Amino acid sequence: MENTMLIEITDQKAVKLLHELEEQNLIKVIQENFTAPKTKLSDKYRGSITKETADKLRAYLKQSQEEWGDRFPV
Repeated sequence: MENTMLIEITDQKAVKLLHELEEQNLIKVIQENFTAPKTKLSDKYRGSITKETADKLRAYLKQSQEEWGDRFPV
């Protein structure tokens, strides 16, 4: 049985436990100090809403900014 998991270590005690499991041949540590590639939020969420929804959101934000701008002039 071969399963691969990507986990995030949140406590250094876990590293010791993982190495102990590896010594018992229960798991195999494939790579240490792995850093997942950073994805820009614009790339991650591109296409998540329709163009029509985005246009409505922009119009709503513009209207809200104009309304609040009258109440709190800069």
